[in-house]
Amino acid sequence: MSFINRNFKVFLKYALCIAAIILIIIRMDRVVSWVGNFWSIIFPLVLGCLIAYALNIIMKFLEKNWFPDSANPVLRRCKRGICLFLSIFMIIGALLLIIRIVVPELMDAFAVIGDEIPVYFEKVQEWVVKNGEMFPTVAESIGEMKINWQELFQKIVSYATSGVTSMLNSAVIFVTKLLGSVVNISIALIFAIYILLNKEKLKSQAVTLENVYLKSSFIRQVNKVVYTAHSCFTSFISGQCVEAVILGILCTVGMFILRFPYAPMVGTFIGATALIPMVGAYIGAVVGAFMIFTVSPIKALGFIVFIVVLQQLEGNLIYPKVVGASIGLPGMWVLTAVTIGGGLGGIPGMLIGVPLAATIYRLIRQDVKERLEKDHKKIYQRSRI
Repeated sequence: MSFINRNFKVFLKYALCIAAIILIIIRMDRVVSWVGNFWSIIFPLVLGCLIAYALNIIMKFLEKNWFPDSANPVLRRCKRGICLFLSIFMIIGALLLIIRIVVPELMDAFAVIGDEIPVYFEKVQEWVVKNGEMFPTVAESIGEMKINWQELFQKIVSYATSGVTSMLNSAVIFVTKLLGSVVNISIALIFAIYILLNKEKLKSQAVTLENVYLKSSFIRQVNKVVYTAHSCFTSFISGQCVEAVILGILCTVGMFILRFPYAPMVGTFIGATALIPMVGAYIGAVVGAFMIFTVSPIKALGFIVFIVVLQQLEGNLIYPKVVGASIGLPGMWVLTAVTIGGGLGGIPGMLIGVPLAATIYRLIRQDVKERLEKDHKKIYQRSRI
């Protein structure tokens, strides 16, 4: 009878699973809608966990090096709050510094471009007309072109004025989304502060839940994955930040030595974009070359050569030593992780892809090593027999 009851329970469990899968397939539109609504609800909390994880790296460093264990009870109670405040202040200060350096220079560059476009077009038009024998059809067409830039700008203004209603609607939508983002970030930051102030208690509760509801063998596997992922992500974030600072400083100093314009802005921007693995510095280099081009095309070409040389130095010396060694992932798999992560999730996918690939790589390597050791032990035992 017990055998029949056990088989019936197994059958019932599988039947319920199959029914649930069929129901999900039939109501896929509803399921997608529910998942979307649920994600929008929990997104601030997930974002808070990510912020807490990033802040915890800085906070642990401050607690270990700036505020070591003290016998003073007041200092022991205040240490966590002070280190947490300093961590938030350092990140916000770095973001404001980047914005303060980059945005004004970027606006000035776009203003220069707006002033120079008519001049460049007139020069090109004059050169084509002067050398019309090389391509007569193009020269005739361009020579007949009479562009009144003032009239063109007036038409743009009239189009903008006629679309005031749609612009206002778009502005309302933008403000609503902006307020929603501010609210989500505020909730996430508050949630992150709560997590960091009570992280030891939360860890103890998680361990208790593991011991109560999970088997010991499963707990060991879960903890192994969690600790490996934590090690890879922490090493990646720390190494990537150090590498970005080094690259930004080298770029700024090199641009000052070679007398390129916009040295502080371009160096800071390249350092910030270098947080994106492998391709980030090239993104910053494109913006930098574009801005230098507005001053001098020759210097822009020289800047591109300088960035290529600097990237070779960074890719072959700095990145393997600072980031590659810390996460233990070969360069081929770093490129693979960046490509797949970027294709699936854009820039966030690139940032998550490398440490995630490093975690999988390290787990597989450990498993292969353990299996080989077991096989060697079996072979040794058989040889002794």
